[in-house]
Amino acid sequence: MQQTSTHPGDIIREWRRKRRLSQLDLALEAEISQRHLSFLESGRSRPSRDMALALCERLDMPLRHRNRLLLAAGHAPDYAERSLDSPHLKPAMDAVRRVLEAHMPSPAIAVDRLWNLQMANGAAKRFLELVTDPTLLEPPVNVLRLSLHPAGLAPLIANLGAWRTHLLHRLARLNDTHADPQLEALEQELRSLPGQGERLHGDPLAGDIAVPLTLQLGDVRLSFISTVTMFGTPLEVTLSELAIESFFPADDATAAYLRAGMAG
Repeated sequence: MQQTSTHPGDIIREWRRKRRLSQLDLALEAEISQRHLSFLESGRSRPSRDMALALCERLDMPLRHRNRLLLAAGHAPDYAERSLDSPHLKPAMDAVRRVLEAHMPSPAIAVDRLWNLQMANGAAKRFLELVTDPTLLEPPVNVLRLSLHPAGLAPLIANLGAWRTHLLHRLARLNDTHADPQLEALEQELRSLPGQGERLHGDPLAGDIAVPLTLQLGDVRLSFISTVTMFGTPLEVTLSELAIESFFPADDATAAYLRAGMAG
């Protein structure tokens, strides 16, 4: 697991390498000399607040890590970090609830940065009731673990190999973006679960546009495609990490099944 440094120079270098930039590339983007950047990374100089924020912007660092760099450089954090039940976040959370309910009769969920379930609409809750191991539904409920665990939804996923590969690729991209030790531990845990992945590839004749989630519920086969939505211009750490995953029926039979469930 990656070790987290608290030295500002190490943090700058870590994110520069994650963004695959040379010192010269970053120096040009930040409009400073390569010598100055070298001094910052080596610890010979300490970034001012404005310089730290400018480098954060050029490196497209998540808000959590921008605060981390500011603190390491001896400055106050620039972005608040509140719990999702904070009164300050109530307008945003009310908006999330409206989005989830408006998506009925199709499933939709809201998850935090670790893909722990924060909200679910009625359709999503009905699918959660199919999980046989109640311990997997004890908070915090991790939706990625729930999908791939043999006592979770995995036995119901008809295309488990492809879906497993898709989720692990998604998690690997998140780790590349966020450099979060907890996400790294989650990825290692999920890779250790039983099951084999499949190589994902596009067939120009098949008409597939995305990796579907295909569930086999007895004689009924349901197929979904999903989208992930995040707040566009958040200035708060927790809100910036909240995501809404919406599942859409991929065929008429799935749409009809969802409408019938809504009517019942």
